Amino acid sequence: MTRRDILLAALRNETVEQIPWVPFVGCHGAYLQGVTATEYFNSTELLVKGAHLAYEKYAPFGLPAFFDLQVEAEALGCEVEYADENPPSVKSHPLADCRDVTKMRVPSPADGRLPIVLPAISEIARTLGDKIGIYGLVTGPFTLALHLRGTNIFYDMIDDPEYVHELMSFCAEVGQRVSAMYIEAGVDVIALVDPMTSQISPSDFEKFVSPYATGIFAAVRSLDTLSSFFVCGNAKNNIEAMCQCQPDNVSIDENIPLEYVKDICNRHGISFGGNIKLTLSILFGTTTDCIRDAMNCMHIGGNTGFILAPGCDLPFDSPEENLKAIAAVVEGNVTDLHSEDDVLEGVDVEVPDYANERQVIVDVITLDSASCAPCQYMVEAVARNVARFDDKVIFREHKIKNKESVVLMKKLGVNNIPTTVIDGVVRFVSLIPDEQRLAAELQNAIDQKSR
Repeated sequence: MTRRDILLAALRNETVEQIPWVPFVGCHGAYLQGVTATEYFNSTELLVKGAHLAYEKYAPFGLPAFFDLQVEAEALGCEVEYADENPPSVKSHPLADCRDVTKMRVPSPADGRLPIVLPAISEIARTLGDKIGIYGLVTGPFTLALHLRGTNIFYDMIDDPEYVHELMSFCAEVGQRVSAMYIEAGVDVIALVDPMTSQISPSDFEKFVSPYATGIFAAVRSLDTLSSFFVCGNAKNNIEAMCQCQPDNVSIDENIPLEYVKDICNRHGISFGGNIKLTLSILFGTTTDCIRDAMNCMHIGGNTGFILAPGCDLPFDSPEENLKAIAAVVEGNVTDLHSEDDVLEGVDVEVPDYANERQVIVDVITLDSASCAPCQYMVEAVARNVARFDDKVIFREHKIKNKESVVLMKKLGVNNIPTTVIDGVVRFVSLIPDEQRLAAELQNAIDQKSR
């Protein structure tokens, strides 16, 4: 069996001779070439070269053709902001003020950056597709709805659910069309990536997401293509509902215990993937850290229906030696481990004396709001609300791509990202705060300081 054969068998929830591993190379493909992420995501040639370099270096069983959840949004009229070391992020929402979904049009292959990514997919599939599985990443309907409408959608879900269904129906239509484009270009797997679903309850997921995600997976299945449902953040309560949407695979990050996902997916006959730690292992860790993490995941996952992977796209400057160490574990080429220093040893952060600070301090712990959609929308919601209180409240984002932020996260007792902490007390975990509730929390904190 080729590596591609093994991956596809595992995705079909079959027992395989070797656990497949898929490093989700996104902007890291730019790092491998010494170019910026802006250059990378705007060049067919660089996207293709990034995939080839990842294939040569990391011995994968599969790769995404690219990892960018803004392609559909940009094709639909969202303004995006590019960065040197991150994927682009959405900065404007066409339906934020004008709610008319009928003015939106499903993108064609000529819209936005589709003329760049579609030829890249075709060339990657042509040159690597007989060796490894190629993933086509499609923005999930709820995350795409957030890109188009902004955080207003959370109020719409309460005040105007019929409008949300109209918008979700359109986003599902986009998902089906883009999936068909990617399949025609040669991908083996459609990965529906919907990170914003970690921000809603199971009842809202089943009401506003399930019908539309299920439709996309059915459309992909009708084209004889495998599918995966990607989520990041603390979406533990929605795993059951994700499985009920009938994808072939569910993929998660380290916010959710792998054992928990395995149990639920096994009951539904669905394969599962994850959940190597992006920052503590891959970005900051030693090769030994990565080896131990990979071994632990493989021990839990087993040889039936499990794909070893990080929970999201690799940070830009992920050390190559760490990824090569994971590949060596998969190949069975690691025979012993040696003790190394704690990656956070010597890194210290002074936690404010919140009770005696003049201002209320709001700390938002994120992966990086420039590259993580749930983090971006939580930061935007908090910053917008904090601004209403002038100098009485200060707001700080702590990106755990920095070691100091990881240490602060541990000291504050934060276990999931994104999380909002007010004066040292965890308040909103993997949940974009309701504007009225957040305002009340902030006012209460201000009142306590004035007593």
